[in-house]
Amino acid sequence: MPFCPGTVLSGSFTITPDRTSPATHTRPLLLAPPTPLNTNPALPPLQGELLSADQNGNIRVWDLTANACSYELVPEVGCAVRSLSVAADGSLCVAANNKGTCYVWRLQRGLQTTAHFEPLHKLNAHPDAYILKCLLSPDGRLLATCSSDKTVKLWSLEGFKLERTLAGHGRWVWDCVFSVDAAYLVTASSDTTARLWDCSTGEAIRVYSGHHKAAVCCALNDSSAE
Repeated sequence: MPFCPGTVLSGSFTITPDRTSPATHTRPLLLAPPTPLNTNPALPPLQGELLSADQNGNIRVWDLTANACSYELVPEVGCAVRSLSVAADGSLCVAANNKGTCYVWRLQRGLQTTAHFEPLHKLNAHPDAYILKCLLSPDGRLLATCSSDKTVKLWSLEGFKLERTLAGHGRWVWDCVFSVDAAYLVTASSDTTARLWDCSTGEAIRVYSGHHKAAVCCALNDSSAE
């Protein structure tokens, strides 16, 4: 059945990113000491956890109930973490860094209010390149990694084996998003295009052109497909 998304969104900015180390463009997500989150008694308390990462390679886990940092991870000292992804069911967490490596943890909660991060796998996804985005699929089956090597790779979470290499972009691939059924992937690249890929074949079935600068982000509104 052909894919008919509601809306594909992409964005660009005026910097030419391929000529500059991505560390220059890293947007640190490290939070300042938090202010009280539930100051309005009419608002329910926030539950769950928030993850943030910085250019020094530190990952902080924020307990939204306790309103405090509950956990700190440093997968590789001094190496900027570029992207984080948490599985929809909260069972896995992935961090991707500037050395082309993904670190995977299994999240175990038990009776605790905050998750315990158990190291599961170290994946050398893009040797000698930057990973710019990592993303776990909605069905919990795949991990997508976007890279400065102009490719996107799809990894099976069973054994972390490479399933597909999506090749076709002419420059860095900055962002990606899965369709709700994880059958398709949209990517955005410095080559000024966004592409729609069939995850089962690895083929680009549509190319969206129109930006005059690097396309650095994308979003997919396919809620009507549910």
